Amino acid sequence: MARPALFLSLLLLLLAAVGKQCNGGAAARQGELAAGACRGTDLVVRQRATGRVVEGKPEYAVEVSNRCRCAQSRVLLRCYGLSSVESVDPRAIRPVDGERCVLHGGRPIRRGAPPVRFTYAWMTPFDFPLVSSQVHC
Repeated sequence: MARPALFLSLLLLLLAAVGKQCNGGAAARQGELAAGACRGTDLVVRQRATGRVVEGKPEYAVEVSNRCRCAQSRVLLRCYGLSSVESVDPRAIRPVDGERCVLHGGRPIRRGAPPVRFTYAWMTPFDFPLVSSQVHC
């Protein structure tokens, strides 16, 4: 008589475990939906010539801000090594390979926070398109 009760208990335990996995999947999908709430255009890169010339190259000032309601971390921008004849603040931006740079040391950038700022000097300005980021809602 105890065997059917044991079997039923094990079955209920198994169903509860499967239910938790399904809810975890729903939570992951919800996180993906939240991530979809931010677009590449929500990370705004503003750049201007400062008027300074360093070793014959014009200097550019860059500000990156986040307009998404969610914080974004691990922000990678395309920078092609970020060539510069002056040192660039590695806390603001640093190359991770020959094509991409990590912004703000990978730390979160929040809406309304001061923008991440850096300067560099090169023959022409770089574009800094967004490669990827991790969204936190």
